[in-house]
Amino acid sequence: MQRDAPARRAASGQGTERVRAAELVGALSLATDLGTGQPLEHALRTAVLAIRLADLAGASTEELRDTYYVALLHASGCTSNGHEATQLFGEDIEHRGAFFLVDPADVNQVVAFYRAHVAPGRPPAVREQIVEAALSDPARAAASFAAMCEVAQRFAGWLGLGPGIEASLRFVFARWDGRGWPRDIGGEEIPLPARVLHVARDFSLFLSAAGRDDARAVLARRAGEAYEPRLVELALRHFDDALTELDESRMWDHALDAEPFPQIVLSGEGIDAGFGAVAALTDLKSPWLREHSTNVAELAEAAAWRLGLPAETVARLRRAALAHDLGRVGVSNGIWEKPGPLGFGEWERVRLHPHFTERAFAQSPSLAPIGLLAGSHHERLDGSGYHRGVSGTALDSAARVLAAADCYSAMREARPHRAALESDAAEAGLRHEVTQGRLAPDAVDAVLAAAGHHVPKRSHELPAGLTQRELEVLLALVLGQSNQAIADGLGISAKTVGHHVEHVYHKAGVRSRAAATVWAFENDLVHAR
Repeated sequence: MQRDAPARRAASGQGTERVRAAELVGALSLATDLGTGQPLEHALRTAVLAIRLADLAGASTEELRDTYYVALLHASGCTSNGHEATQLFGEDIEHRGAFFLVDPADVNQVVAFYRAHVAPGRPPAVREQIVEAALSDPARAAASFAAMCEVAQRFAGWLGLGPGIEASLRFVFARWDGRGWPRDIGGEEIPLPARVLHVARDFSLFLSAAGRDDARAVLARRAGEAYEPRLVELALRHFDDALTELDESRMWDHALDAEPFPQIVLSGEGIDAGFGAVAALTDLKSPWLREHSTNVAELAEAAAWRLGLPAETVARLRRAALAHDLGRVGVSNGIWEKPGPLGFGEWERVRLHPHFTERAFAQSPSLAPIGLLAGSHHERLDGSGYHRGVSGTALDSAARVLAAADCYSAMREARPHRAALESDAAEAGLRHEVTQGRLAPDAVDAVLAAAGHHVPKRSHELPAGLTQRELEVLLALVLGQSNQAIADGLGISAKTVGHHVEHVYHKAGVRSRAAATVWAFENDLVHAR
C-alpha cells in the first residue's frame, strides 16, 4: 500500500470541510466488527470501556487519546489475511469470532478450535492432516497476527493520528506473560494503551458471547497471564457501574462522547487519506479485489469532471467510490472467491453489501451523505438493482457515474468465475447496459472516455421535441427566474420568452412552473448545460 496514492488529489472547495477522525474511524470500526464476526457495537463499546479503564489507571492525556484510537482501530487489519484464512477455514469471518473467545496459550483450546473450524466439508482423514499441518506451523499464525497489526499501524499513519497509536497497535495480540505476539514481549514492555485494550476488548467480547458474569470470570481467570493484574482489579471493581450507564442503542453517541480532548479533526487531504484507508481495508480482503476501489474512484472522478459536475459533488463522489465496497468486509470470502455459480442464500448475502456500506456511515451526520451515495453503486435506472431497488430520478448524476464506473472496473478485472474482459468487450458490456435501460448513457460515455475509449459526441436528443432554446428557458425557470430576467440573460424579449414558456408547458404536459421544474428533473435535464 502506498500512503500518498489515495490522498494525492483533493477537489477545490474542500478547505473548509472538517470531520472528526473519531467519526471516520468509528465508521471503519463498524465494518471491522462485521469482518470479525462481532456485534456492531463491539469496537465502539471497547473504546468506551478502554477510556474508562485507562482513566482509572491514571493514564496521561496522551495515553488516553492513544487508548481511544487503538481500541477503535485494533481490528482494522482484519482483511489482511482474508484470502489465506479462507483457504484454511473455508471462510474468513465466523472462525475469527470463535477464535477471539479462545485462550491462545491453552493448547487444548487451540486444538479444539482448529478441529472445529479447519477445512469444513472435507473427509475426516483429510481434515485431520490439515489440522496437524496447521498446528505444526506456529510461524504461519504469528505471521498473520503480525500482518494484521502492521496494516492497522499503516492506517493510523495514513490518518496522522500520532506515533503512540501506531506503536501500540503492534501489540494488539500481545500478552502480559509474553506468550502472545510478538513473542517474549510482555509486562510493561507493552504500551499502556495496548494493555488496556486487551482487558476492554475481551470484556466486550465475552459480554456479548456469554454475559456479564462470564466476562468477569474470564478476566479474573486470565489476570497475570493475558492481562495486567492491576488493570483487571480496576475493571472488576468498576465495570458493573460503567456498564449500567451504557445504552446499547446509543453506542455510537457514547463512543463519540468518549473521545478525549483535544479531539482530532480531519480536513481536505486528511479526509481523503481516511477514505483511502477505507479502500485499502476493502481491497485487501481478496486478491481479486486489489485496487478495485481506487480504480473506481479514479474513473468516477475523471468522468464527473467531464460531465461538469460541481467540485463539491466530485469530492463526495470520489470518497464514495473509495468507500463503495466497504460492506464486502461483512460477507465471507467463501462467497466472493467461489469459482462457480452462487446459490440463493449466497446471492442474498451479496445483495447486502451495499447496505452494510451505507449503514457504516449512517450514524455520522458528516459522512452519511457519502455513505448514501456509496451504497447506491449497484442501483440501476430501471429499478433492477440493489439494495434499495430505486430507479430513475431517485438516482442523481453522481450515483449514475458511480454505477457505471464500478461496472466497467469490475468487467476489466478478473474474478474467480471469469477472466478479465478486454477493453472492447467491457465497452460492449457497458453499452448493453445502456440499451437495456440500466445505466445512464451520459454517465457511460464519460466513464468510457475517462478509461481511454474513443467516444463519439452524442447528439443530445431532448425529450418531447424540446428545442435547445426552450431547454435554456426551462433551465432558467428551474432556477426561479422571472420572464424578464430570462429575457435579459438570453438577449431576447420578454414576450418571446413567454411564447417559449407556453411551448415548454405544452410539450411537457404541465400548467405551472413548479410542474415544469419537476418534469425537468424527471427527464434529467438539470445538468444538460
